[in-house]
Amino acid sequence: MTAKLVEDPVFRERMLVFRDREHAGRLLAEKLRKYNDNKKVILLALPAGGVPIGYEVAKNLGISMDVAVVRKVQIPWNPEAGFGAITWDGEMVLNEPLVKQLNLTKKDIEESISKSKQNIQNRLIKFRGDKPIPILKGKVVIVVDDGLASGFTMLAAAKSIRKGAPAKIIAAVPTGSMGAIKLLSPEVDEIVCLNIRAGPAFAVADAYQVWYDLTDEEVIKILKKAEKLED
Repeated sequence: MTAKLVEDPVFRERMLVFRDREHAGRLLAEKLRKYNDNKKVILLALPAGGVPIGYEVAKNLGISMDVAVVRKVQIPWNPEAGFGAITWDGEMVLNEPLVKQLNLTKKDIEESISKSKQNIQNRLIKFRGDKPIPILKGKVVIVVDDGLASGFTMLAAAKSIRKGAPAKIIAAVPTGSMGAIKLLSPEVDEIVCLNIRAGPAFAVADAYQVWYDLTDEEVIKILKKAEKLED
């Protein structure tokens, strides 16, 4: 399977194209307009950065929104970077070439995985409480994040979502690297990425004029607003 790719050619290879995540979310919604008010569509936002973007998309399209907790497996000496990702149900993908390149030991890998799993459990409690994971069977699932750098976080999410037998999986992000899009393409049905950039170096933050790490409290506040969208 090779995913259908939807982009905005005006934004190709550009930096600082979005004012902030909210602006990016509104622009992303325009590319997903065909899903307006569709009860068979559910949006799953990846915390933290995907939550404000997902909220703007869900609000503009009139669709339901939930949160899917995925965590990158951090490089021990560089927590900002990862060598894979784990999902809420234990699905794990590792960047094997990077693992070899970093000369990570089995102990290094196991400790990083353990920390990621603990972080996921903490976030599940914070963000979901006792709320059950939504039923995805037969649904069109739009998975939203604030960008695709390596692509492994979205890849892990897609693999977990596929287990739920959805009708279609759409990965929707404001910005992404060409490498990440190629990695993800066999695992989803469609990729919507407004700002595609190639080249050896890629940072999600470079697409935003205002970009910062959200706190858990900010995420919770947005998720509470999202609950009202279904009222």
